[in-house]
Amino acid sequence: MPPGTRRNRKGQLAEAAADLFGRRGYHAVGVNDIAAAAGVTGPALYRHFQNKQDVLGFVLLSGIDKLTDRLAPLVSACAADPAAFEPLLRATAEVSIEQRALTALWRWEGRNLHEADKKEIRRRVGALLGQVVAGMRLLRRPMTPAEAELTCFAALSVFGSVGDHRVTLPMPVFAPLLAGLADAVIRAPLATGTVSANWRVGPTQTRREELLTAATRLFRDRGFLAVSMEDIGAATGIAGPSVYRHFASKSDILLAASRRMADRLRWGLEDSLASASSAADALQRLTRSYVDTVMRSDDLIAVYTTELANLPERDGRELRALQRGYVAEWVRLLREAQPDLSEPAARVTVHAALTIVNDLPRTARLASRPALAAELTGLAVAVLGV
Repeated sequence: MPPGTRRNRKGQLAEAAADLFGRRGYHAVGVNDIAAAAGVTGPALYRHFQNKQDVLGFVLLSGIDKLTDRLAPLVSACAADPAAFEPLLRATAEVSIEQRALTALWRWEGRNLHEADKKEIRRRVGALLGQVVAGMRLLRRPMTPAEAELTCFAALSVFGSVGDHRVTLPMPVFAPLLAGLADAVIRAPLATGTVSANWRVGPTQTRREELLTAATRLFRDRGFLAVSMEDIGAATGIAGPSVYRHFASKSDILLAASRRMADRLRWGLEDSLASASSAADALQRLTRSYVDTVMRSDDLIAVYTTELANLPERDGRELRALQRGYVAEWVRLLREAQPDLSEPAARVTVHAALTIVNDLPRTARLASRPALAAELTGLAVAVLGV
């Protein structure tokens, strides 16, 4: 086969895999599925990739390369002229929207990469981000390197949020909106204040609570389908069969975790609405409540937002409806506070704010910031514009 044909075939396989991973999830897709979607046999795939993990790594690394090629010249320009940040933000928004499927794939399936591929992606992205952080410090002074890093990660969450929803807008509308939300993050003053160092500590745990906590962490780190009851038992020091004394199945554990998160979000929403004097005040209260809930339930929120497809259909349908209803309340309040905002634009804005809060506490280099809760609240409120 001519070299060019081999390269094209590898690209076809990668495109087919990206589509399947996005629609079904990494663990539900087999090598033969990818080969069939690309019009080749299973053995033919192994001429290009050693295994399914290699395919995922190639897909995501290729996407990072495209992002770097598009943005690197604009990033370099920012070092000489802070005004170049506006076209950089616009270009980043356009790339995020154009590569929406890859954005979602990295956010939800990146945990399945080989460690070497994870490190390489972090290296390539880190080099680009280092230049962005330097440019941001020129754009908004005074700003310490740590503050610039926090702000940069928050802006990246705004762009990454397009992988968390399916709102569609024309590119001439969508890209400026997304870029404007990132710009609001960059220009927002960072809040001050501290939270207790024990904010992750919950009540005294029973064996059932220990199992629920351990299972939720494993689901977050590995994905529901990659975790067994034996894994859950081992994480708490008991044999796998003993887990069945507390939960009838792995799905029951996921259901218990998801319902707990849904209940916490509902309580926060009800309290915020009951005490608010206006739509803008309700959004500010709801943002503070959401930040507090996420920081006390970081594993729960990760599982609640990624694993509902693995529940039995009836339970999954119920919880997805609760998720949509919760977001719809944010959108309703935002449109009351900003009547000129269209419903799709409001949804994009709300998802951007929520994604910042979801992402940053799970970013190891940021999680220990003493004022993180106040900073997250301020950044999310800046995105919402209230």
